[in-house]
Amino acid sequence: TLFRSANAVIAGLAEGKAVEIEGLGTFHPDAARGFRFEPLRRPRVFIAYVLEDAPLAGRLYDALYALGYNPWMDSRKLLPGQNWPRAIDNAIETSDFFIACFSTRSVKKRGGFQSEIRYALDCATRVPLDDIFLIPVRLDECRVPRSIQREVQYIDLFPDWRKGLRRLEQAMKRPRG
Repeated sequence: TLFRSANAVIAGLAEGKAVEIEGLGTFHPDAARGFRFEPLRRPRVFIAYVLEDAPLAGRLYDALYALGYNPWMDSRKLLPGQNWPRAIDNAIETSDFFIACFSTRSVKKRGGFQSEIRYALDCATRVPLDDIFLIPVRLDECRVPRSIQREVQYIDLFPDWRKGLRRLEQAMKRPRG
């Protein structure tokens, strides 16, 4: 509830810690005013991946954060006890970009990764046609599913990680409608 959230923010600030409210911003301790609020201004980026690709997805998360984005990855953002299906759906819905990490492991696997992509495709129907929302990236020499490949250009993050990351950043910095 709102009351518990406010108490958590106050307790964190009293301990001298910054307190982030997902999707809103961060409260920072401030000696002069008690606290300072820094609203979230970084574009939100949902990273979809399979467990076997977690190290590379984590590397992408760190790179995007360093570039000024607010990446969302389940293993880093979900809290204990949180309703994870609902939190994931909300994170996809509120993201500015959805990055699908394709690999030889992910294209063959059934489960959450596939349903996240389907949900992102549904969310993409509400985005202006010329805006970029879904960005497929290949982590290795895999085949991107035809249904994605037919409509959306993908980016290779291999064999040159930096070159792929630059292309990804260019796509996300493109002016939006």
